[in-house]
Amino acid sequence: MINGQSVLGVILARGGSKGLPRKNIRDLAGKPLIAWTIEAGHESEYLDRLILSSDDEEIMTVAEEHGCEVPFRRPDELAQDDTPSMDALLHALNQVESHDYVVLLQPTSPLRTADDIDATIARCHQNEGMPCVTVTETDKPPQWMFTLG
Repeated sequence: MINGQSVLGVILARGGSKGLPRKNIRDLAGKPLIAWTIEAGHESEYLDRLILSSDDEEIMTVAEEHGCEVPFRRPDELAQDDTPSMDALLHALNQVESHDYVVLLQPTSPLRTADDIDATIARCHQNEGMPCVTVTETDKPPQWMFTLG
């Protein structure tokens, strides 16, 4: 909660990744990839509730084992390669009670910290609810990204 306003964290994690199959539950430095996001969400000062939206039973089980609430199963039609994240997020928001702020936490950003989450929420609140997106400036040319030597 921030200044009396409630904050919902939502993790979207579908099971059908083709680029790196089962990526959300693959081990990364001793724990499943999704666990890093769940832990950062739990360490946030401002998140009142943290939920997972997934179509995959194994992801849902791993998330629950790491303390994330899984109040529903996402329909298969909202877990396709071409399903916009916004559609899955809107579905999730329709499954739970309303909150003043919603924070989308991508499980594929394991280096994000609770401080990052809280600073973004604080900035959003300071700007009277204007949407915020976090990015990181790179010191490498974009042409070097996503290539293997």
